[in-house]
Amino acid sequence: MARVLILGGTGEALRLAEAAVAAGHAVTTSLAGRTESPRQPAGALRTGGFGGVEGLAAYLREEAVEALLDATHPFAARIAANAAEAAEQTGVPRLKLLRPAWQPLAGDAWQQVPNLEAAAAALPAGCRALLTIGRQELAPFLEREDLGLVVRSIEPLDGLPPQVRQIQGRGPFALAEELALLEAEAIDRLVTKNAGGKAASAKLEAARRLRIQVVMVERPAPPPGPSVARVEAALAWLAGISP
Repeated sequence: MARVLILGGTGEALRLAEAAVAAGHAVTTSLAGRTESPRQPAGALRTGGFGGVEGLAAYLREEAVEALLDATHPFAARIAANAAEAAEQTGVPRLKLLRPAWQPLAGDAWQQVPNLEAAAAALPAGCRALLTIGRQELAPFLEREDLGLVVRSIEPLDGLPPQVRQIQGRGPFALAEELALLEAEAIDRLVTKNAGGKAASAKLEAARRLRIQVVMVERPAPPPGPSVARVEAALAWLAGISP
């Protein structure tokens, strides 16, 4: 069995940690620490950054990590790149667990944009938009005083301008909840990142049913290297490289 470091923060990371511990691996999950009271993974938990590539490489060496599993969010581009470089420096086998991106379905009205700045620019004046992009990347939207914005986030937000209303909540959300929210708030645009997965997809179905346009931010390309889409495939990889 292997000493495993999981870079977590996703539902897949939680399932992976549980399965890897059950398989007998010594698992530590690392979380960035941006969310208070995160869901606790199986095995050991480490919270906080590593200090870039060199810090992560030092941790891999000091803890004699034998397998690095990057199960971070598809938009966590910096830590994914750091993980790839640190694994290369240390020779630790690395695997990216990356859920498939969402694809538009019949009835969808998507405007796909490359980044959040483009998403903010794509919103027409006077629209009322629901933002499900997290709390740390609101700046380009807050500059638009001609919009009505509803921001959904896990953590509370302070100092929001008057055109912004916050709703706190932790997903997954049911379709009925998403339909009720979009209708109650008179939303005519949904802004979201293409995170993929089933846990956050109900909002897309709700937008489809209500004929609401979606401004979809495309995900960044992952670093080169092995990648799988399912927890089961990650476990098989882990079994294959275990000492």
